[in-house]
Amino acid sequence: MSEERLSVADLAGRHPRVAIDSDVLIYLLEGAGDRADRAAEIVDACEAGLLTGSMSAIGLAEILTGPARTGDAARFEGMAEELHSLRLTIVACDERVAEDAAWIRGAQGLAIPDAIHLASARSSRATAFVTNDRRIRSVSRLEVLYLDDLVA
Repeated sequence: MSEERLSVADLAGRHPRVAIDSDVLIYLLEGAGDRADRAAEIVDACEAGLLTGSMSAIGLAEILTGPARTGDAARFEGMAEELHSLRLTIVACDERVAEDAAWIRGAQGLAIPDAIHLASARSSRATAFVTNDRRIRSVSRLEVLYLDDLVA
């Protein structure tokens, strides 16, 4: 966890590989003000090749649950298409990720989905995980950064 405030350019210089939590992408897709703008900067840096970005497959499920819950097939399809068009690698939850998630969950007491996010990030060789969930803390080989702490 970092106490200093980083810009996206600083982030790219310090962490060329980042994993992005579903909450950050939800801000982007919903256009939620300043948070959406910061999320867009991160995704734009991935699109420009300044960052290599990833997300966990469970994040895809978390993001698409909203429109699925309301039965909005058009919104579901539109969001799925937009997520797949981003220059982000989607990391599957294989045996290695599941085992790492178990260790992370055991050490931090996180819910399984959050532990899978962190394990997926490490599997993709990310050195930073961008989230806005303050319950999630840094783990070995992975610094957790909070979207609200990034500066525009």
